[in-house]
Amino acid sequence: MDIDTRGPRFGAALTTVVLAVTLITGSVWLLAWQTLAFALGTAGGVTRSPYGWAFRKAVRPRLGPPTDFEPPEPPRFAQAVGLAFAVVGLIGWTVGPAWLGSAATACALGAAFLNAAFGYCLGCEMYLVVRRVTVRPK
Repeated sequence: MDIDTRGPRFGAALTTVVLAVTLITGSVWLLAWQTLAFALGTAGGVTRSPYGWAFRKAVRPRLGPPTDFEPPEPPRFAQAVGLAFAVVGLIGWTVGPAWLGSAATACALGAAFLNAAFGYCLGCEMYLVVRRVTVRPK
């Protein structure tokens, strides 16, 4: 079943804020929270992530009916990509080198910002490329 495109964008906006504050403060705990959010979005899909839940409960009831839908697989893949960067960020900030933690967090922040501000999901685009390369036509 396709999902409302506004949900992943809302999640990307929250992710942008969390990752920006993480970079500003150097808070490993905030990055750990975002890593958990990415993990839940990867395991259960974006609608089951904490940000997906917040969108469903607090934001979507205040909006008009959705007009744009997308398949759930590309945003779920994007969550997995975000998870990978967040894990590398945690490793960098906890065991070193710290620059690796900052760089990985900044990369995730950049991707989240692109989605939140412009609706361009890098992870979703990666998903489409991977599908084209790995799925053979019948």
